[in-house]
Amino acid sequence: MRLGIHFDVEGIKAKITQLEIEVSEEGFWQNIEHSQSVLKETKRLKGKLDNYNQLAQTYEDIETLIEMGLEDSDEDIIKEVTDTLKHFKKDYEALRIKTLLNEPYDKNHAILSLHAGAGGTESCDWVAMLLRMYTRWAELEGYKIETLDYLDGEEAGIKSVTIQVNGENAYGYLKSEKGVHRLVRISPFDSSGRRHTSFASCDVIPDIEDDVAIDIQTDDLRIDTYRSSGAGGQHVNKTDSAIRITHLPTGIVVQCQNERSQHKNKDRALKMLKAKLFELKQAQQLDKMQDIRGEQKEIGWGSQIRSYVMHPYNLVKDHRTNEETGNVQSIMDGKIGSFINAYLKWLSTQ
Repeated sequence: MRLGIHFDVEGIKAKITQLEIEVSEEGFWQNIEHSQSVLKETKRLKGKLDNYNQLAQTYEDIETLIEMGLEDSDEDIIKEVTDTLKHFKKDYEALRIKTLLNEPYDKNHAILSLHAGAGGTESCDWVAMLLRMYTRWAELEGYKIETLDYLDGEEAGIKSVTIQVNGENAYGYLKSEKGVHRLVRISPFDSSGRRHTSFASCDVIPDIEDDVAIDIQTDDLRIDTYRSSGAGGQHVNKTDSAIRITHLPTGIVVQCQNERSQHKNKDRALKMLKAKLFELKQAQQLDKMQDIRGEQKEIGWGSQIRSYVMHPYNLVKDHRTNEETGNVQSIMDGKIGSFINAYLKWLSTQ
């Protein structure tokens, strides 16, 4: 623990060795999906170890520079140490946060859904603003976005939207966003210029692998088709290819319209349903549901996890961690890392 963070170097090395032995075994390539999964995990672990070793080397370099500066009284070295230390602190904090992503599906892609709540057109506009925020965050972090389902608001904005955020640890980071988000501002839709409060819910589930054992009975499903709509341009098929699946025993509803064919949309929707049912399976008792579904309750007063105030003052505050900032515009531009990090630290203490 040279760097003062919990990082099991020997455990990761042992896991890499174990995976490499498996790769070298005869018949490894007979199951292509499993083979690709093993190679992907090996690459992920090696990258994780490389990041740690690079950070440890930087730490040692800083110590050496400090010793040289003290011996030679060289002011140039002081500047070099200051600059190197600044970058080191940033990389150190990023690695420290990653060590908190230790739940089984934290490393997976994320499926994020936004739904307008109390507030009508205001809330639909709020969903559009949140979609932009998460899209910007994904771009800043190097993640790729797929739009799975999209429903326009009646007058403006978005009534509901589901996106998939593809990249390592996407779910681990975005699980912090589960819950109700509250906006307070002067309404652009109110000619009287009055202050309005709007709500939107955010749900996040991991994109799980097909080999997860979830038994879905055909008789338990109601499958409806409808015409694709919303943003998507030539990538959205304007025929009745969109799929809505309702799981009758639980009432869970999933939708997909992104793919070009009804068959592919159905496969994608079934995978989303499997992920949601898997979450339910993890909750053996009703009182554990809160842990899995996050802070999501009724989309309205008293249930928000975070408030975004644009009038009469500027403030974004997370009600779980008490993390806050007055730079609302920066947050809406996708720079939500401080809130994600604060949540992961808070979660590790629960």
